[in-house]
Order: sequence, then structure tokens, then C-alpha cells
Amino acid sequence: MLRNSARLTADGKPVTWLGANFWSRTGGPLMWRSYDPRVVDEELRALRDHGMNVTRSFYYWPDFMPTPYSVDEAACGHFADFLDRHQALGMTTIPTFIVGHMSGENWDPSWRGGRDLYSDVWLVARQAWFAGRMVRRFKDHPAVSGWLVSNEMPIYGAATRDREAVSSWAQILVDAVRAAGGTQPVSLGDGAWGLENSGHENGFSVRDGAAICDFLGPHVYRMEDDPVRQHHAAAWACELTGTFGRPVVLEEFGVTSDFVSGENAAHYYRQVLHNSLLAGATGWIAWNNADYDDLRHQPPYLHHAFEMHFGLVDRHGRAKPQLREVAEFARVLERVDVGRTRRADTDTALVVSSYLDTVYPFTRAEDREHVHSTARQAWVAARLADLAPAVTRESDGLADDALLYLVPSAKQLLSPTWYELEDRARAGATVYVSYCPGPHDEQRGPWYAHLDELFGVRHQLEYGLVNPIEDEQVTFTFTRAFGGLPQGARLAFPAAGTSSSKVFLPVVPDGAEVLAEDAHGRPALLLRRVGEGSVVLCTYPLEHMAAVTPRANPEETSTLYDALAAHAGVRRPVGVADSRVSVDRLLHEDGRMFVWLVSQSRAELSVKPAVAAGSSLYDLDGAPADTVTLPAYGVRVLELRTA
Repeated sequence: MLRNSARLTADGKPVTWLGANFWSRTGGPLMWRSYDPRVVDEELRALRDHGMNVTRSFYYWPDFMPTPYSVDEAACGHFADFLDRHQALGMTTIPTFIVGHMSGENWDPSWRGGRDLYSDVWLVARQAWFAGRMVRRFKDHPAVSGWLVSNEMPIYGAATRDREAVSSWAQILVDAVRAAGGTQPVSLGDGAWGLENSGHENGFSVRDGAAICDFLGPHVYRMEDDPVRQHHAAAWACELTGTFGRPVVLEEFGVTSDFVSGENAAHYYRQVLHNSLLAGATGWIAWNNADYDDLRHQPPYLHHAFEMHFGLVDRHGRAKPQLREVAEFARVLERVDVGRTRRADTDTALVVSSYLDTVYPFTRAEDREHVHSTARQAWVAARLADLAPAVTRESDGLADDALLYLVPSAKQLLSPTWYELEDRARAGATVYVSYCPGPHDEQRGPWYAHLDELFGVRHQLEYGLVNPIEDEQVTFTFTRAFGGLPQGARLAFPAAGTSSSKVFLPVVPDGAEVLAEDAHGRPALLLRRVGEGSVVLCTYPLEHMAAVTPRANPEETSTLYDALAAHAGVRRPVGVADSRVSVDRLLHEDGRMFVWLVSQSRAELSVKPAVAAGSSLYDLDGAPADTVTLPAYGVRVLELRTA
């Protein structure tokens, strides 16, 4: 099964952006009023010297457009110098047009007058005019590598349910860039936070954006309760965003030093950069270049003190640990010639219910959030099992070429989808479904089209009631060998959830084989053979329970997924038995295969990867790598060679 590997191109050649969002430490958003060429040059050199080749820059709207029909010539002159300094250093920048929100504050041009940014015809025309003027002025400068329409417009323009108005606004602004002669890649700068990625409607459709834009740009600043989920948060956003077939640029990510130590900031950057690369990102623009202690009396830093310290360098221009991680990542990208690589195919498909991205009649927002959280946890567990799963959205039709389909903690799929999954099994695939009635008590139960027939069971549910999990921990004991797990093997899972979701599905086998029982002797995992394949039912919401458990990962769902993969015949040229280490691959167009080992351990680990017969691993300097040592949260990149 293919995973998205779309890449940005310029003049027909692949482009890899690695850089930072840029405000000079002399002014922050007001830098164009106090523009200091010497300081800007110093700041750009610090980025360039650490392997970075791009910045994202901002036309602070109140300064650049002082009236509805004019642009500020002094600000434009400063920006022209800014471009020249990029060119002199071999760097480029991506200008952003409508910059009214920034770092915890919204700023309006004085003439806006409260008009709606999306639906007021006059105001939309003024925005398009401004974008066109900026493009005509700077489009031919070699330092301009792309364009962004806005900065986090759902915050500045406020969230709305009027997707048609927002998509029309976006189309008009992008058309203005093209009409003005802008040939560089263009996107919206909205953060890719729409319904399709989050389950929350804000007016910005990721699907509509993909139809309009040349790339999509997630902004990710998650507050999490689990280190492994935190390390994969940006990667998950990239994976979901990539399902729309456009290149994905991780347009904003980063940490404030007020919230994290230097050592842990380095760990975070390392994990985000490598995991998002493996999830399909082809560009990275960190937030942000510098610290702003000298602007502590100026909004937004006056009232958002932590916003002063997202920098890759401190107030004195000294590199912080996270900048050194960016430099190391840049070296890896160069060593593997990343612009000529693609993601390896996978045999594993993670099914994301259409109840995430479609508001069906008489359903609740909690249903969408449930899909998002359980799918993300399942994706993380599958990565820790070295399955490198691809996302298949029910909304787009299920992929038909996977060997293993994961349907985690499912309450709702469309009726035809259940029959399609059975067809996939009949054709030879393994379909795994874990039960969950949802986190609330409205129509609480499995919305499955033919539960008993599909799984070879007779369910024992009582109407309106659930079957609570009695134990603090759920234990599966295998009654027969399965996928590498011997008879008698035991797996333990956290028991968690709401009064509606911390429950199990009581069933009696009716054609299915019992693979594992719970601590009370009830069927916990069952297999029904269908045609050339099989359907596996888990009667517990394992992924949901892990998703709502702080610091749950790594947990033993990854061990179960490993067994399912072995049963399904999933191909894994390289694997590591330790679930604290994930394995993934990039393929170079010249035939080389690069292998990533990513550790989720706080301590150093030594692992011995298992490789397919006739293959061997080498480090990038050509030395054999039979045993690999990974520092805390470390990453190693190897080459797999086949005799």
C-alpha cells in the first residue's frame, strides 16, 4: 500500500525546506519599524550555519497596508533588503500576506472596522489586492521560494462553520497570487486544523485546501499526557494531512524554553523532525529563530512571557540545544539525499472512520474526538510494532491492497464499510476490529451492520446497558498460539475510560475461534476465517483505554499488532523486538534503502535488529551495524543492503 510521498518541486526539481519562522529580535512583529540590517544578517547566518535554507517571513498587516488602497514603501524597502540578505547567504524565504494574528495577540489595520475577513466582499477584495501588490513587487526575486496567504487565520478571523465562505476566500487569495505572476508554491498558512484532521469544524477544510494549494502546512503545539504520543503528535498531523495527496510541510512546531529544559528541547526536536519525515513531511519550519527578552515591554511578549523563548538562538545569538538538533537533522537529510527518496510501501492500513471528518445527522462532537484519539493511539502502537501503517480514510473509500486492516476501538463506520471489510478478508487480508460503544451514553453501542455474522459470534448485550470492566488492568491469556505468541502468553492493558467506554463486549463464539480469554474466562480475542483471510474481533477497547491513560506508551497493543502482522503475512524487512524502538524506511530512487531506528526510551538502549535473509545493515559510513546503540530518545539511520 502506498504512503504519501508527494514532494515540493521548483523548476521540476525536488525542494526540501528546512528553516525557521523569522522575526528579528530587534522588534518581533514590529521589526519592520526598527529594521536593523546588521542584526538581521547575523540572525540569518546563525540559521544558515546550522544547515537551514529557508525562513518564513511576515508582512505584518497594520504596517504594510496602512490604508485600504496603499502599501507602506518604507516597510517594502526593508523587506527588499531582507530578501537580498537571504540571497547573499544562499537562503530563501516564504512571505506571508495577511498577518493579523501572532503569538497570542490579534492586530487589525486601523481601517478594517470590524468587517468579516471571509465574507465581506470589499474586505476580501482589499486582501486580494494587497497580496497581488506584494507578489508583483517581489515575485522575481530569487530569494522568494513560496507564498503563504495568512498566519493561523482561524484564530485571527475566528472559527466559523461557513466552509463555503472560507474556501471561496482562499480561492480568491490564491488566484490573486497567480494572477499577479507568482509561480512559486502557495498555501494558506491556516495550520491544517480543519475538521478532517481534528474532528472540530473551524471553517477551513483540509480537503478544500488541497484542491487549491500546492502544499499543506500543519502547525503543531500539542499539550500531551504521554511522551510517546507527544513525540508523534506532529507526525500524526502530517500523516493525516498527507492523505489528500499534496506535499506536506511542517510549517510550525517548536518549544518555549520556559516549558522545557534544554536537554528535553533537543529530544523533542529530534523526535519531531525524524518522526514527521517518516510520516511524509518534506519540509520543516521551526517556531522560531530568536528569543525576545529585550521586547518584554512590547505585546505580545508583555502578556505572553513564554512567547519570548521559542527561539533557536537566545537573546545573545547563542545556539540553543534544539538548533544543534536541526543541524544534525540537516546532515542526515544530505547524507541520504532525501529529495530523491520516497516512503516505503506498507502492508498495514489504519482505517479512519468518516465520523471524524463528516458531521452526520444526530451525531455528537464527542464521536469525532473519539475517532481522532483512538486512531492516533493505534497509529502510534502500530509504529512501535514496526508496521509503518498508512492511513486509509473511510471518506475516500478503503484501500484495497493491504494485508492487515486495523479498525481500532470502533463505535461507528458506515453500513457498507462493514461489508467491504469482510470482502477484504475474503480476498486474503486480516481485518482487526476492537469494540467500543463510544464515550457517551447517547445511542451507546456498536453501530455495526452485521456484528454477529461478521465476527462469527452471538453478542449478549442488554439494551441500554453496558458491561463494565471490573479490573484495574485487563489481561489477555492466549488459549492457542497466534502470530508468534505462544499458547499461554499473557498481555496486560490499562483499564480506563468513561462509565460508557470502560466496558467490554460479551459474546459467545458461533463459528469463530477463541484466541485469548480475559481474566474471567470470557472471550477477549476471536478469529473467524473468511475465504482466504480472517476477521479478528477484540472485545475490549484497547486503543481507547490507552488513549485516555497518561504515560501509557509503550503498551502491549503493539505486541498484539505484531502478532496480527505475523498472522497476516505483513512484510517487514527490518524489525526490532523492543517496542520502545520503532523502525521505518525510505527508498532512494537509485535503489538504496535507508532504515530509521527511533527510540522512545529515556535511557540508552542496545538492540539487535532482525533483518530479512540475505540482507545486512550498515551505518552511513559503511560499517556493519549488527547491534545498534541508541541514546535516550535517540535516532540512528542505517542502510539495508541485500546480497
